[in-house]
Amino acid sequence: METHVRIVAVINIVFGGLFLIIGGGLATLLVGIGFLAGDPEAMTVLGIIGAAFTLIMLVVSLPAIIGGIGLLQRKEWGRIVILIISVLDLVNFPVGTAISAYSLYVLLNQETVGLFNPVKTMPAEETA
Repeated sequence: METHVRIVAVINIVFGGLFLIIGGGLATLLVGIGFLAGDPEAMTVLGIIGAAFTLIMLVVSLPAIIGGIGLLQRKEWGRIVILIISVLDLVNFPVGTAISAYSLYVLLNQETVGLFNPVKTMPAEETA
């Protein structure tokens, strides 16, 4: 299951980064269109829309990137973050649904839970 956890982590990091790039690109495109229009009002409106879109993409993407990094480091909080993202992303049909279903299968598996919550053994008490 370790390989599957690593795959889920990398998928989330890659898609999070991809969304950041797409968000920045679309914001740049909108600002450029406003600039080419030569209308100050169009530049202002498209600049605001571009900034808002970039902010939304940042809010959506950063948790996936941070959660993916947490998974790679075998942190329980990373598993929880990716589980929440996966549940929310189930409605993103068809790619998001497939990725989310795979992520949920991997991260809810008992073997995977054991990777993040290893059983701690108590040291044997010394007898005098």
